[in-house]
Amino acid sequence: MERKWRIGAVSYLNTRPLLLGLEQSGLMPQIELVKAYPAKIAQDLMEGTIDMGLVPVAVIPLLKEAHLVSNYCIGALGDVASVCIFSKVPMEEIEKVYLDYQSRTSVQLARILLKQFWKKEVEFLKAEEGYIQQIEGSTAGVIIGDRALASRPHFDYIYDLASAWIAHTGHPFVFATWIANKPMPADFMEAFDKANAYGLQRIEEVIAGIPSAEQVVDLHKYYTENISYDFDAAKKRGLDLFLSLLDKPV
Repeated sequence: MERKWRIGAVSYLNTRPLLLGLEQSGLMPQIELVKAYPAKIAQDLMEGTIDMGLVPVAVIPLLKEAHLVSNYCIGALGDVASVCIFSKVPMEEIEKVYLDYQSRTSVQLARILLKQFWKKEVEFLKAEEGYIQQIEGSTAGVIIGDRALASRPHFDYIYDLASAWIAHTGHPFVFATWIANKPMPADFMEAFDKANAYGLQRIEEVIAGIPSAEQVVDLHKYYTENISYDFDAAKKRGLDLFLSLLDKPV
C-alpha cells in the first residue's frame, strides 16, 4: 500500500483557495489532511506527527530539518487585513498587548515592529480563549485570521502588521509557507503545486462555497489584494530578513 503523506493545513479563510485545489485534485488518495490553527500545525510538524504543513515561518529555526518545498505561501505586498494589532486607543497610548496564541509568526512580528518601527515599550500579555473581550483602554491585542477579519468593525484603531513591516523594511512579508520536516518526492511536490495553482485560479468558486455568515469582508479583495500567494524571490528575501531578526521562540 502506498504511504499517505500527512499534510497540515490551517483552516482559515486565507487557505481556502489552496485547500480547494488539494481537495479537487487527484492528490487526495496520497494525502491525509490535518486541519488546525497555525501554532498547532507548527507543533505537529516539530513533533513529526505530520510530514508537511502550511505553517508560521517562525517555526523554521525550531525544526531539525526545514524544507521549504512549495512555490506558494500566505504572504502580503501591502495590508494583509487579517493580522493586526487592534486597540481602542492610538498607538502612543497603548501600554499592554495581548499576543494571540494561534501563531508564532504574528507574535514575533508584533514584537519586532513594536520595538523597531513604533518604538514602543509595552507589557506583553499571554492571550487565552476569549481575550478579545479584554482589549479595552490602553490594552491592545494581536488578532489573526478569521477572528481578525470579524473584529475589524469593532475597533477604532487597527495597525496592520504586514503593511507596517513593508514600511519598515521595504520587503514583502511571508506569514506561512509549505514546510516539510523531511525531503519530499519531486513528482509529488510538482503535483502539489499544480493543485495549489488550480485553487488559486478558482477564487470565485472558493467564495461561492463560503457561507455568507463567514463573509465578514470583501473576499474577492481579500484573496486578490490582501493575500499574495506566490512564494517568489522578493518574499524569500523578506523571509530571510525576518528570520534574522528573530531572537527567541515565543
